[in-house]
Amino acid sequence: MKENADWIFKDPRWKPLKQDYAAYTEEDFEVWRILFERQIVNLPGAASKAYLDGIKEINFSSEKIANFEETNKILAKSTGWGIQVVPGLIDDDLFFGLLKHKYFPSSTWLRKMEQLDYLEEPDMFHDAFAHMPMLTNQSYVDFLQQLGGIALKHIKNKYAIELLSRIYWFTIEFGLIREEGNLRIYGAGILSSAGETKFSLSSEPAHHPYDVRKILSMPYWKDKFQDKYFVIDNYEQLYNSVPEIEQVLEEMLANSPVDESN
Repeated sequence: MKENADWIFKDPRWKPLKQDYAAYTEEDFEVWRILFERQIVNLPGAASKAYLDGIKEINFSSEKIANFEETNKILAKSTGWGIQVVPGLIDDDLFFGLLKHKYFPSSTWLRKMEQLDYLEEPDMFHDAFAHMPMLTNQSYVDFLQQLGGIALKHIKNKYAIELLSRIYWFTIEFGLIREEGNLRIYGAGILSSAGETKFSLSSEPAHHPYDVRKILSMPYWKDKFQDKYFVIDNYEQLYNSVPEIEQVLEEMLANSPVDESN
């Protein structure tokens, strides 16, 4: 691991994990194949070019569960990022600390066959299939790293983390981009959902231009399709918006009527 990430791994809450590829069962491989084949057919003409290029670059296929050791080698050459195995959801400071130091956290467990259509907590199919191809795009990961850094500055302020989670939600998880005049998907929460892939690009939800101030003021839903999506023009726009995110965040914190820090 990179030396400047040592503080994360020395934290007493941290239990370093690795992907035990040999432990995957026949059912695991079948679950991965079904999920992969069911969704990949929806993405040409729907997903961003950066995603479609990325999934080829990291060599994901339906016949083989993503191998993080292989993926790390590819990402190291591509953008300098890597995958760090986590047991599931982790505390905010560990999560943002990993992003700050160019690691994307991922679980290694796969849902069971009876969970194909619904899962409360994201599994490795979501983490790998939906998130990892985008880690090959330099502007995207530079934005992700900077967002992690901003969060670490305010990590003891619950209100600040809530506000920053809205940026993460409406970009990394549920972001859209306009490419050659057409709406395309780069948000992982959409890319791993056949239903929301179709819905997000339809005329039913609202599509807003990317607006930092509006997003920071906008709560989101976790248990149903979003009724609004924010559309970027390119990935450089995300990275270039970082100073504005910091500025508007500071304004909102200064105007907060209550002390939300721990």
